[in-house]
Amino acid sequence: MINVIIADHQAIFRAGIAKVLAVEEDIRIVGQPQSPEQLLNSLHKLRSHVLILSTNFLSFLPEIQEIAAEHGIVLLMLAENAERASDFMRMGVQGVIYRSACGNVAVEAVRRLSRGQSFLQSPNPADADVSEDLVGARVRDRLTDRELRITAAVVQGYKNREIALQLYTSEQMIKNALRNIFDKIGVSDRLELALFVVHHRILAQATASVAVVPARPPRLSQGVSQRRTVPSESSSIH
Repeated sequence: MINVIIADHQAIFRAGIAKVLAVEEDIRIVGQPQSPEQLLNSLHKLRSHVLILSTNFLSFLPEIQEIAAEHGIVLLMLAENAERASDFMRMGVQGVIYRSACGNVAVEAVRRLSRGQSFLQSPNPADADVSEDLVGARVRDRLTDRELRITAAVVQGYKNREIALQLYTSEQMIKNALRNIFDKIGVSDRLELALFVVHHRILAQATASVAVVPARPPRLSQGVSQRRTVPSESSSIH
């Protein structure tokens, strides 16, 4: 059994990738920390083999690598795009995939890292089976530019009020737009929407290309210490 920790500040993204991986019989999600304090605590306490890490924790990478090496944990970095992927490998992480990676890529990366191999996702669309994602392409073409932007913000974990402020509209208009998006895609809530995007690379790339809401950085406190009492892990969806 491959034990995996998913460290990301976006609750919907953590839940989405956790569901993608947890359906595999040989993969088990043992932690989903959302802050540096929770992550450091998880690395010490949880018996894990692979850590999936977002770039929001990059400033803590040396400390994370030291603890991971001590406990035999390998690092799989979630890159926003291909530009820095090779840089992350030079920093000493064992694997890199993109946040828009489809589920089978994430599963393959986790399995390779657990066997002691490295994994660098190819930026070449021909290697990513994009041409086979007919459902993702069909949904992308049905959504308007504004609906794509709203979908991107939902996947990032933003609430209706925050999305409305970014798009200079009302919260009610966002609610109405989400109902239309749910109907067009055939999902019933925000989590199902995020999971659908994770599973369909073409749609994930389309939403990423029009996203106007910058990802929020995690709340960092000064003087992170291993002796400090840390908050309990949370995987709730807001």
